[in-house]
Amino acid sequence: MSSVLYDVAGPRARRRTMLWSIVGALFVLGLLYLAYRQLDERGQWDPERWQIFTDPPMGQTAEDVWSSLLIDGLGATLRAAGIAAAIALALGLVLAVLRMSASRLVRWPVTTVIEFFRGLPVVLLMFFGVIAMGLPIFWGVVFGLVVYNSAIIAEILRAGIVSLPIGQSEAAYAVGLGRWQALFTVLLPQAVRRMLPSLVSQLVVLLKDTSLGFIIGYAELLRRLQLNTQFFGQRYWFQFFVVGAAIYITVNFTLSRLAVYLERRGTKKAAGGVAKAGEAVGGKVGGGAADGATAI
Repeated sequence: MSSVLYDVAGPRARRRTMLWSIVGALFVLGLLYLAYRQLDERGQWDPERWQIFTDPPMGQTAEDVWSSLLIDGLGATLRAAGIAAAIALALGLVLAVLRMSASRLVRWPVTTVIEFFRGLPVVLLMFFGVIAMGLPIFWGVVFGLVVYNSAIIAEILRAGIVSLPIGQSEAAYAVGLGRWQALFTVLLPQAVRRMLPSLVSQLVVLLKDTSLGFIIGYAELLRRLQLNTQFFGQRYWFQFFVVGAAIYITVNFTLSRLAVYLERRGTKKAAGGVAKAGEAVGGKVGGGAADGATAI
């Protein structure tokens, strides 16, 4: 029995795979043990250092520390990410529709804009918003996130439309729908459901990119971690790093679980099935991007 891409591994191949998996796991465990020993020798596991979150020094309370991290830091992160995500989704939809236009006078300039902003670093766009456009720091962060992610979202949506069977658009035209009616009532709803895992994955990237606002002085979670470390002393840097990483992982894991839930839910509804999250990002978008001249 074989798949499209490769033959099913035989007994010897499975044994080799198992052996190398065990060797790799032991190597990773060895690295983790060495890291633990290094941190232990520096006293990073001492309970006194972890009391920074329950009984901090310098006249501060645990409520002050957690409020700084969760309300001020995480709140600023979620606020910037939420506003940027809403605008990027709307703008990405507009760009995707224009990119699919039958008119070259519309399609080519939009394609150029999308490819241009996809190739720019997010932090450079943030600097441009603050320095060149004179935006406040918060809106400079939002500007950078919106411009970059709207271009990515436009490609994701376009790839979803391109991946639909051609019979979908033909059936729409057969019942008398026009080009734009077919797009908004038949093609786009299916494309959105099909690419939901990719869209949610991109929102996870957007959320993590808010940490780049730290570079231009935006007081999001990463900046709050630095300020706390400077206030209480560098001896607590590891403790704040661990807690900050745990907060980021928890939020991003929640969004990733949401992507899995939407994928399973959409499997029962989307015509032609739903692309897996990994396939949608690695396959559909890449494949769709190659068909730059496709029009609805």
